[in-house]
Amino acid sequence: MNNQHILQVSELTKKVRYLLESELNTVWLCGEISNFMAANSGHWYLSLKDSKSQVKCAMFKGNNRRVRLPLGGLPKNGQQVLVRAKVSLYEPRGDFQLIIEQLEDAGEGILRQQFEQLKNKLHAEGLFDPFAKQAIPSQIKSVGVVTSATGAAVKDILSVLKRRNPLINVIIYPTLVQGNEAKFDIENAINIANQRNECDVLIIGRGGGSLEDLWSFNEENVVRAIYNSRIPTISAVGHEIDTTLSDFVADQRAPTPSAAAELVSSDVKEHNKAINLLENRVALSTQRHVSNLGKQLVSIQQRLNRLHPAQKLHIQQQKVDELTMRLNQSFERRKTSLLQKPQLLRNRLLVQSPLNKIRLQQERVTDLQSRLVSAMLTLNSQKQIQFKHTIEQLNLVSPLATIARGYSVTKNAKGKVITSVQQTKSNDKLSIQLSDGIVQAKVI
Repeated sequence: MNNQHILQVSELTKKVRYLLESELNTVWLCGEISNFMAANSGHWYLSLKDSKSQVKCAMFKGNNRRVRLPLGGLPKNGQQVLVRAKVSLYEPRGDFQLIIEQLEDAGEGILRQQFEQLKNKLHAEGLFDPFAKQAIPSQIKSVGVVTSATGAAVKDILSVLKRRNPLINVIIYPTLVQGNEAKFDIENAINIANQRNECDVLIIGRGGGSLEDLWSFNEENVVRAIYNSRIPTISAVGHEIDTTLSDFVADQRAPTPSAAAELVSSDVKEHNKAINLLENRVALSTQRHVSNLGKQLVSIQQRLNRLHPAQKLHIQQQKVDELTMRLNQSFERRKTSLLQKPQLLRNRLLVQSPLNKIRLQQERVTDLQSRLVSAMLTLNSQKQIQFKHTIEQLNLVSPLATIARGYSVTKNAKGKVITSVQQTKSNDKLSIQLSDGIVQAKVI
């Protein structure tokens, strides 16, 4: 610990930023826009995400002025875009972020990205290695043509060959050159040509078109079929400005189908071969030289970016934007709090108001009254049931009940109950109690 330098946080973020910018430099990235915000300063802040991850991004107004989207206007959340960006770190917060330099709609941009990715992959595998290419024969008697049987390309090739060397035999391997199934059709035609082995050179191509129209000649299976072809191949896809992966892997590239026909029918094949070899050597030498200069340029640009005042200005502007957003958020929270405070005080006052207590006591009195009435009704009902039960019991033991069944009670003039004949004599007056009244009788 005594010999080890202890970093400040700002030193650490600066070192991490330097490592990110120097190691990763510029990257291409495709993703979906979210959390897009255009600051008052003119800068854009957003996140790029896919199904698993997201990364924060900033695009300064000097770069976003050049953005041209299909529908115009600002980028929208949910929009798929392709960006070229520098990997960096926002030092004040220590946040990993991308500084976007170029932004475009995903559409054709994704195709270009796929083109570059597959190109780099196949280049790394050696499919484009000049030393792996076969020489185009100097004496060509038979030419195979892999293209559409009804397209303009085959007509141009046949016209040129007929004009330059009508003795050359032409074998057409008809195929689709556009659409989802074209890549399988082209691969199959190349394989058939190799199986038959009936031509000296194979021209593979079609007429011009957009990147999407020519995409079949960028498919990996087509490129590998050309690479594996034992017959020397010439790629003649589109116009001179069109470039496909088939052009890189073929043994020879022709700018147009007509040029390919001229190439195989030329009388100066050895001269062209020497020129091609020199061109390849010059191209490799130039490529190495350009690569070295590019590395030097990147290093100088990185040093310039670290020292350039605009870089510090961007950071300060980003800080201002962030503080502005925080101030606005704080103001909104304070505003909301102040707006809610009178309502909170009113609620507290209502809770402490005597009217509330009176209302609660009234509700309690009402409840007690309701319970009292209910209890009285219940008690009255119980007493009525009990009284009815008592009446029933009394009726069971009452002599009137016995009388009601046809019996009677006989009393003498003194009101004494006569229970035996021996208790009466002639001319005694008696009263007989029946169920519905009293009968006066005389003993005879």
